Amino acid sequence: MLKNIKKSLKGDILGGLTSGIIAIPLALAFGVASGVGAMAGLYGAIIVCFLAALFGGAKTQISGPTAPMTIIVTAAMATLATQGIVHPSYIFAIIILAGIFQVVLGFSKVAGTVKYVPYPIISGFMSGIGVIIIIIQANAILGSRVIGSPLKTLVGFGDTIANFNLHSFIIGLVTLAIVFLTPRSVNRKVPSSLIALIFCTILSVQLGFNVEIIGDIKTTLPGLISFDFDWSQFAQFIPLALSLAIIGAVDSLLTALIIDSVTKTKHDPNKVLIGQGIGNAVSGLFGGLIGAGATMRTVVNIKAGGETRVSAIIHSLFLAAILLGAAPLVKNIPMAVLAGILIKVAWDLIDVKFLSVIKYAPKNDLYVATIVFLLTVFYDLIFAVGAGITLAAILFAKRITEQTNVNIKEVTDDEILKLESEIEHDTHYKIRVIHIQGIFFFGSVSRIVSTMDNLFGTKFLILNFESIPLMDISAIFALEDIIYRLKGQDIKILMVVQCSELKAQLLDLGIVEQIGDDMIFDNEPDAIDKAKNTLQKITRTRRIKFFSKDF
Repeated sequence: MLKNIKKSLKGDILGGLTSGIIAIPLALAFGVASGVGAMAGLYGAIIVCFLAALFGGAKTQISGPTAPMTIIVTAAMATLATQGIVHPSYIFAIIILAGIFQVVLGFSKVAGTVKYVPYPIISGFMSGIGVIIIIIQANAILGSRVIGSPLKTLVGFGDTIANFNLHSFIIGLVTLAIVFLTPRSVNRKVPSSLIALIFCTILSVQLGFNVEIIGDIKTTLPGLISFDFDWSQFAQFIPLALSLAIIGAVDSLLTALIIDSVTKTKHDPNKVLIGQGIGNAVSGLFGGLIGAGATMRTVVNIKAGGETRVSAIIHSLFLAAILLGAAPLVKNIPMAVLAGILIKVAWDLIDVKFLSVIKYAPKNDLYVATIVFLLTVFYDLIFAVGAGITLAAILFAKRITEQTNVNIKEVTDDEILKLESEIEHDTHYKIRVIHIQGIFFFGSVSRIVSTMDNLFGTKFLILNFESIPLMDISAIFALEDIIYRLKGQDIKILMVVQCSELKAQLLDLGIVEQIGDDMIFDNEPDAIDKAKNTLQKITRTRRIKFFSKDF
């Protein structure tokens, strides 16, 4: 027992330290990229990871600033700036509110639905985030100020070229060469991003390069933020906070799913959100950047031996020690170095796997991924995800509708034909059966309605729902409309329903009452016999009336 504890603790220490080393350059880079400052990124990495480990539902998850969260914070900063709001307390208030929203989402137990988000949406979104980072960080590589909007960056690229800084460009290229070309064997032992951070900073200082640097930063642990803003504007924060909360939730839960895959364990999705929400709310209180589950750092933690929450706690304590001991060294880091590191992170976000099979992918998946990608890059991240989910749902409904089979067959009888032939206007009487196979929902109703146009002369229509377990409410209402329409054509409706739950549903919603309880059957032969017997009675009655007129 003691041996296992020692082994686990050793793995947790190694996992926490290894993932912490990777987190240093990323936390600084994400802090700078977001616009709230390098130290805000480090504060966020410390606070969010520590509290998410204590209260979260994925034991080995390492949390901290991530690319999607950083991009949304950048967009939020730009949105506030257009409204003339530049005080930093506003963005931290939004981060706190986002954390509260995540806690609410956790307690509402909706976290499990994230696994139903289609892969093309995730692919298009993450690839879009990657492209956004590459576009906006290109400015820093070339020595210009980073603009939060990729569209504005592209429009102003002429000015960027006009203000080209050779020293920044050289440092940026060296950084890119290190992070992209460092052998995997070396990268496993020492992260290429850390090598680039140290080497390029020393190179810049020794050569006296004229480049933009991080500058002086605090060497103390964070303190409570002083919130100085007009509370009447608080309502404007809600959409931005909700965007952060939702993307952070998706980011964290996807990382938790990867943990399950690697460790063969099962996380608690609702506790994941509660832990992330608490961490983000407290991070905002202390001027830290919002965070989420960080996939790369989490996987490194697990592979290095991390098995419990202790690994994430050690990760946070290690970063706090770095903050207190090495902060004076951070001020000389060139912005171009951080940009190069972020571009490598962004490149890894692009879904190369999906791109490699794109010519074989179903067209619907390709449409969804492409639209989400374009909306993410050139419009709005949250709208992109919402539009992707909506489009995917519509295409799925279309696909299910196409799989719904509606077959019409005529039911004839020699005796009926003989009787019908005696009376001319009765020769068009028919019994027909519509077999509905598949899923009967709002999408498949259109096929049923179009079939109604082929029922000329029908007097008895049997709707066979033997293979249908349940209907959604829109299908029920559509069925009601079909019944009214058929009644207007003097067509009697019979139904074959085997599922007891569906029978109860039809009864509760008044469908049975409209056609009569005696018109619901457990099997098709009974329904056909009922229709035949009724048709024979009607035919004989009309025959008697016909001959009575001659006498």
